[in-house]
Formats: sequence, C-alpha cells, structure tokens
Amino acid sequence: MWEQIRSNRIRSAVLIVFMGLLLLAIGYVIGVYFLGSALGGLFIAAIVWGIMSLTAYFQGDSIILGVSGARKLEKADDPRLFDVVEEMSIAAGLPKAPDIYLVNDPSLNAFSTGRDPRKAVVAITSGLRDKLDRDELQGVMGHEIGHIKNGDVLFMAIASVMLGAIVILSWYATRAMFWGGGRRSNRDSGGGGGAQAIIMILGIILLILAPIFAQLIYLATSRKREYLADASSALYTRYPEGLASALEKLADSGTPVKAANQATAPMYIVNPFGKKRAVTDWMSTHPPIADRVRILRAMGGNSMADYEKAYEQSHKGQVMVPKSALGTTDK
Repeated sequence: MWEQIRSNRIRSAVLIVFMGLLLLAIGYVIGVYFLGSALGGLFIAAIVWGIMSLTAYFQGDSIILGVSGARKLEKADDPRLFDVVEEMSIAAGLPKAPDIYLVNDPSLNAFSTGRDPRKAVVAITSGLRDKLDRDELQGVMGHEIGHIKNGDVLFMAIASVMLGAIVILSWYATRAMFWGGGRRSNRDSGGGGGAQAIIMILGIILLILAPIFAQLIYLATSRKREYLADASSALYTRYPEGLASALEKLADSGTPVKAANQATAPMYIVNPFGKKRAVTDWMSTHPPIADRVRILRAMGGNSMADYEKAYEQSHKGQVMVPKSALGTTDK
C-alpha cells in the first residue's frame, strides 16, 4: 500500500510539473507580447503561481469549507458520525481523526480537504448523512479518509490552484490580445512583422489550449484517485458492500450540490453537478459510478489485491495498482 501511495505521489509530481510548464509557457507569451521581455512574463507567472500555492497550502481548506457553507460539528451534534470517522481513522492509521463538517444541502455528497493528515477535514452533506445506514456511512468516510491517507487532498488543492492560475492568465491575456493590448512597438514596427504575426497566432493557440489541457490533466488524475480511495475504503471497513450500496444511493440522486464549481468538483466523492450536468467519461470529474460499484461487488475479499483483480477484470486487463505494490509479480 505504501509503495502504491509513493508511486502515486511521483506521478502527481510529474503532472504538477507539466501544469507548471503550461503556466510558464503562458507567462512567456504574455512577456513577449505585452512586455517585450520573456523573462518578465515568466517572472509574473511564477509570482502568480507562488501566491496562489501558498494560499492553497495554508488557507485552502478554509476557503473550500467557506465556499461550501460548511459548519464544524461537535461530537454531541452527531455521535454516530463521530464514532464512524474515529473508527476509520484508526483503521487507516491516521495520527488524529479529521475534523468533521456538515454542509446543509439536500444533495447526497461528501468531500475531504486539508494539507496533511494532522490538519484534515471530512465534510458531508446533510442529505447524505440522513440517507445512509451505518455500513454505508463507514464506506463513504473510509473513502474520504483514504484520500487523506493517500495524500490526495494536498495534491488536489495544488492542482486546482495551478488550474485556476492557468485559466486566469489565459483569460486576461487572450482578451487583451483581441482588444489590442500588446506593446505598440510590436504592432507598429515594420521589420519582422511576419514573424511577430506567427508568434502572436501561436501564442493565442497556446492561451486557448493550455486551460483545456490543464483541465484534462486535473480530471484524469482525480478519476484515478477515486478508484484508489474506493480500494482504501474496502480495506479499512472490511466490507466493500457498504460503499457500493452508498454509491448506488448517490447515483439515484440527481440533486446537484449548490456550492460546487469546476475547481472543487473533483474533491467530492461523486460528480456534484447532478444528472443534468452529466458529460462524456473523458471529461467527467469522476469515473462512472456503475463501474465503481461493479468493481467493489466483484471483490473476492477486502484487500488491495482483491480490488486490483476486480479492477483488471472490469477494465480488460488495465492495471491500477502496480504488481510490485501488491507484493506479487507476473508469472
């Protein structure tokens, strides 16, 4: 399990680097077109990313909880929920149980956030809390604590910040270009006009495509993490059916989460936009619920190896957990 988490973090770092390169490329275009200095544009991009990353690291959980309208619960407010979270935290080996927040929303959903296991939060909507029995609640909380244990919450916060920075810089730069905001010397000089026009066209293409590429990376990585968190839940609860049953209830509900947006959507256990915002699999924030339920119910046991076997059967031999992480090798 630890080897898989380490492997997952390495892939996460690579994806973060790629998103960082996209951000720097946008800064380069901005510098060349608006400042006449590529270095100046790279500096601006780095400053924007630095400020947003620091904000995400130190205040990201507070921002997400505030946007979601979540309020902190005490044990007297919901003893059953606290008992379940404490049980799952012990099963996962967390140094402390995460704080628990309630989102007053009739939709059925939950999410986790925080920068590390010592400063983590699980949040659940009032609609979901009221609909689940204890086994199902264990499955959902096991899934969210799996995200905390696997280091997903910090990665998703950083990735969402980088996506936001890319979108913001691209949005302002493309509009400034179309409204003639470039340096006058670039527009009026007679020499090199053809080369400058080509650079401008390539820059506009980059500014348009970069947010799309970043969004696809963000969504793809979030989907992978949902499968691993499902496997973690089955491992902690020793009862995959609990999460499978809870996911079915979430699938039957078409009520969207009111406070959800594109940046926070991958943090939820299922797509928070409801059935009305369903999209194709490759653009979805989450893997299909039916597939997740099928894998959980196909498990012959409740170990990571059992989940991997069921995953491979469902995905025609594709691997989610490396064989080395399971302690097995191909014969």
